[in-house]
Amino acid sequence: MTYSVAVSGASGYAGGELLRLLAAHPDVEIRTVTAHSNAGQPLVAHQPHLRSLEHLTLQDTTPETLSGHDIVFLALPHGQSGQYTDALEDVSLVIDCGADHRLTGQDDWDAFYGGAFNEPWAYGVPELPVGAVGGGTPTGKQRDRLVGATRIAAPGCNASTVSLSLAPGVAAGVIDAGDMVSVLAVGPSGAGKSLKTHLLGSEILGSANPYAVGGSHRHIPEIRQALREAGATGDIRLSFTPVIVPMARGILATSTARIAPGVTDAQIREAWEAAYGDETFVQLLPEGSMPRTADVLGANTALIGLAVDRAADRVVVVTAVDNLTKGTAGAAIQSMNIALGLPEGRALSVNGVAP
Repeated sequence: MTYSVAVSGASGYAGGELLRLLAAHPDVEIRTVTAHSNAGQPLVAHQPHLRSLEHLTLQDTTPETLSGHDIVFLALPHGQSGQYTDALEDVSLVIDCGADHRLTGQDDWDAFYGGAFNEPWAYGVPELPVGAVGGGTPTGKQRDRLVGATRIAAPGCNASTVSLSLAPGVAAGVIDAGDMVSVLAVGPSGAGKSLKTHLLGSEILGSANPYAVGGSHRHIPEIRQALREAGATGDIRLSFTPVIVPMARGILATSTARIAPGVTDAQIREAWEAAYGDETFVQLLPEGSMPRTADVLGANTALIGLAVDRAADRVVVVTAVDNLTKGTAGAAIQSMNIALGLPEGRALSVNGVAP
């Protein structure tokens, strides 16, 4: 069976990455691409690297345009997807790459986003451990909840990177979820394609620029939610600081957490090996190895380096992802494959592009 697909926000970075990956998917036909201010223009005028899709023209983003497809991807700014989702009841599978359907708690939404609160959908990070209560062996993975799903919320790129980094330790009870710190080096493509002065090349080249400092970043409640699903109890305390660095795409997240009392080095590594040892797209590197963002460019892969700092009594987890691929579009398509019963890795690669 070939599934008809519409992609909204097709002129943006996330929309472009969705189209790049979907163009190589043998089970889908990209039938419709939509935009707002760019409607009426050729897709390749905004995504000139997508040569196989040069026949497509951007249409207006309306419920009428998106309806009638088997699958709709919404790659819209936060707060804009909800206005379309109720009108797409005839669409078998809708995947939102924005934040509108990620959070389960309205209080978190009100505190970090504001505006109308929308129904939470199945969370599109298949490898996350879920179901453990107060530490111990998780009862499953998030992919179990994606099987047969009709509505999926793709993750925030920073949020999924940090959650994948820390969830195994939380699930196994080897780290203290009340004492965690994450500092991320991120590429500006994660902020979208709209013109913003602080993201101009002249502003970021040769500079590292922290933002959303002091617990104000919108991905914090999403991380807490994922870690709670992995088994964290009590207060989940995370100090989260993203820093824009001069690379177009990529995230390098360095996360640390206090080691739980009585836990050995072997038990720490065993927790991450147990969580990801059988995973294709989340890989724990050999002891002593650390990832680079260059190694995951264009790949649907999260590479994880793990170290134990006994002098500070902390676990150190360094994770590299491509924010547009594994962080957004790749996770969305991986989740789509699971929901439809297709091979999970179809049209997705573990191989990056180098140099």
